[in-house]
Amino acid sequence: MTIVATSAPVFGAQEEVILLHGLCRTSRSMAEMERALTDAGYKVRNVDYPSRTASIQKLADDAIGKAIADCQRDGATKIDFVTHSMGGILVRSYLARHSVPSLGRVVMLAPPNQGSEVVDKLGWVFLFKWINGQAGTELGTDKNSTPNKLGTANFPAGIIAGDRSINWINSLLIPGDDDGKVSVERTKLADMSDHIVIHATHPFIMKNREAIRQTIQFMRTGIFEHAACPQ
Repeated sequence: MTIVATSAPVFGAQEEVILLHGLCRTSRSMAEMERALTDAGYKVRNVDYPSRTASIQKLADDAIGKAIADCQRDGATKIDFVTHSMGGILVRSYLARHSVPSLGRVVMLAPPNQGSEVVDKLGWVFLFKWINGQAGTELGTDKNSTPNKLGTANFPAGIIAGDRSINWINSLLIPGDDDGKVSVERTKLADMSDHIVIHATHPFIMKNREAIRQTIQFMRTGIFEHAACPQ
């Protein structure tokens, strides 16, 4: 899928976007987002990281620290992020502990910013731990879970939530509207810049045409186009 920019973005000397996929995914899951942002005029760095192999903090430091260093070696004067699911928690973890003077905007797709009830109910099961690794077990909803200990957004954050599910078993565990993994309500983050809900599922929201369009909208303006959203 290709989304053509409707107007040229206004950049500084060098602006780069770092993409971070979600748990149990790879950079290939962000390929359509990468193409769309590239077509819109951004220089994109689509990061691959082993999401099942370590804690959220270690994954964040290893993946994001290297990506930022690479951007800075390129001469980037502004660094943005677009994340899917747990990728957003990695960004929150990194930014809670590190300063990025060149930080721009952050778009989070379906982030478990307040955790997920699915982890509450299934996180103790051996198969769940084996599939999702240590990082996956950190994403519960209690006050001591990693997302709930990271604090408010200390950066310009635009959050896109989905309200469609293809996993009815998970959805039975989640109160309110959800995307099959995270409730709409638990995607929200205190001090976020903007929040929008679209008709998309958790596994495919990063490929959704409206999600990609709204991502570019926020990257350029700092707000979503709410009038065009079905919700």
